[in-house]
Amino acid sequence: MTVLTVEDLTLSYRTGREWREVVHHVSFTLKRGEMLAFVGESGSGKTTTAQAIMGLLADNARRDSGTILLNGEAISQWSARRLDSLRGARISLVPQDPGNSLNPVKTIGAQVGEILTLHSKISARERDEQVLALLTKVGLSHPEQRMKQFPHQLSGGMKQRVLIAIAIALQPDLIIADEPTSALDVTVQKRILDLLDRLRRESGTAVLFVTHDLALAAERADRLLVFRHGEIQEQGATADIIRAPQQAYTRQLLSDLQGHALTIAPVSGQPLALAAIRVREISKQFSLGKGHALQALDCVSFDVRRGSTHALVGESGSGKTTLARILLGFEQADSGSVMIDGIDATHLSQEARRQLRRKIQFVYQNPFASLDPRQTLFDIIEEPLKNFEPVDKAERKRRVETVVRRVALSPELLSRYAHELSGGQRQRVAIARALILEPGILVLDEATSALDVTVQAQILALLQQLQQQLGLTYLFITHDLATVRRIGHSVTVLRNGRVVEHGTVESLFAAPQDNYTRELINAIPHFSPATEEFA
Repeated sequence: MTVLTVEDLTLSYRTGREWREVVHHVSFTLKRGEMLAFVGESGSGKTTTAQAIMGLLADNARRDSGTILLNGEAISQWSARRLDSLRGARISLVPQDPGNSLNPVKTIGAQVGEILTLHSKISARERDEQVLALLTKVGLSHPEQRMKQFPHQLSGGMKQRVLIAIAIALQPDLIIADEPTSALDVTVQKRILDLLDRLRRESGTAVLFVTHDLALAAERADRLLVFRHGEIQEQGATADIIRAPQQAYTRQLLSDLQGHALTIAPVSGQPLALAAIRVREISKQFSLGKGHALQALDCVSFDVRRGSTHALVGESGSGKTTLARILLGFEQADSGSVMIDGIDATHLSQEARRQLRRKIQFVYQNPFASLDPRQTLFDIIEEPLKNFEPVDKAERKRRVETVVRRVALSPELLSRYAHELSGGQRQRVAIARALILEPGILVLDEATSALDVTVQAQILALLQQLQQQLGLTYLFITHDLATVRRIGHSVTVLRNGRVVEHGTVESLFAAPQDNYTRELINAIPHFSPATEEFA
């Protein structure tokens, strides 16, 4: 049975007084129990097409032509109020950005329970039982405590699992999953996608999977639909496209994917004893209220050699981001010590901690949210100079233009705003901003997770080039072990705030010592260039 049919769909966006066509004559079907993956670069039309299906196009967007049918019924002409009756019950959306998709003033339990209350007549007790079951089902740790918490108390990965719990609550006919696992580590990613697979088998739920992760799409989807510039390049059975792609663009995507298998770069000749970062027995506990506490970090220790890339890996909630915030002085550890470039950063004054940030800078996870939309790119990159160095305007201009060229952007872009740039360009701006003070250390928090595979490869190549040219030290926080294997030199694996394994990247992949590490490695979607098949 066909759940979704899209025929000759064309969509446009308004810029000023003009309408620009962004999706061109798209047609496809999706059957009961099937997963269809949209793949392609950022801006290729994937998400816009998915939004049109749910009737959630932006205010400056329109459907120019085409028909959308759900279970054979044309819904493309339905009013917004009539579509509201579908959303959640028959079509559910798992959005891309968990940070902006949950109500900040409602508890997690209330928000998951709301979908049940809207569409079914159950008692408060039954609702709470179902909420608890859903949070457990999506792998959220301490679900009874999480029900009482607010979104700001959860990590990005935890928030995404809450959104998935809301999406699957009523076992809809169709789930549209827009980058549903981009904020999740590989083990939780596997658990979530296993859950979606089980729903497909048990309930016949169809899944439209929008993703930039071609490896994940090829491993999970029955069929692929490859987008470029708003057009379908090719579509068909996953195995057929992977085995014999018909279009040059698809072949390029597969080639970029193989780049993840590159060997790790050697560390530039630095003495082994020199540590840019030294962490010793760091512990941190957070109060959850009413006598409950969460041990975020428990006696964590490791060194990061100068000029190397050290990966911090673990599930959401394992303590990775908390540790990064302690290193940057945004959080205070309960016990233990931190040395940054030879400076004891454990108990610095506020001003001394601020000055230390000239040596260590942060590159945020999401380039779509980390840049101020009201500032030009020049203002964004220049700002740290104005805060830290009293240099004249001409010198600031020279240094901004120099660092922009270093990250392979044209100085002509400096008068533009963030919304005018692609995801890859925005992340280059974020890196340029971090480099403007000439720090020796960068902390990169999931710095490529929001990017499609082609742009991701470009950013990783840029980071390697910058490291070789400038002798930079990277602390790379990620759930993507394929990326770790490509650019990492050493790695620390965290679980529930504790170190479970530490060593070189080569030794970790060749002979992992802990069962948890083996589980992480086994959860990686694996592409084998030799056979051109996904395992």
